[in-house]
Amino acid sequence: MHNLMPQEPQFVHSSVPPLDLSDVNILDLLPQRSPFIMVDKLTHFDLKTAKTVFTVREDNMFCIDGMMEEAGLVENIAQTCAARTGFKQRLENRNAPHNDVCKHEKIKIGVIAMIQSLEMKRRPLIGEVLKTTMDIEEELFSITFVRSEVKIGDETIATCRMKLFLTDKTPEETGERR
Repeated sequence: MHNLMPQEPQFVHSSVPPLDLSDVNILDLLPQRSPFIMVDKLTHFDLKTAKTVFTVREDNMFCIDGMMEEAGLVENIAQTCAARTGFKQRLENRNAPHNDVCKHEKIKIGVIAMIQSLEMKRRPLIGEVLKTTMDIEEELFSITFVRSEVKIGDETIATCRMKLFLTDKTPEETGERR
């Protein structure tokens, strides 16, 4: 008899060695384009975790009265997930030489299917640097469940869980570039 009760997520620990991400252009990993870019750099990648940084700028479309709106934080989290997916897609492209890993395959569009347990402690100010971490809880086909945290320095300013759906479409196929 099979146990049909939900199980705690089982994480596979990364077998990916530490990667030098200093030369990775974030635009090679995201389907979004300016002015809708909410991450500056992918700073960490492994099979279950990604980390990004983003400096809040005055010209950011989500900034009003010197602060980033909550929607900007949600988009920052989603784009951290997209950066992880884009980089993973590149690594899986076995025909690409290591130093050209981000050049061959088109990035697919993902959508936020659910936001759960969203907690916003404060809005970031212009000039502050967001350090966003997302951890995979579970991946099923093209659906990914993540847990995320946004920090400024040592202060956690936002946390949430998301369900994301990866489509089979690219921005080029839809005629969109966000």
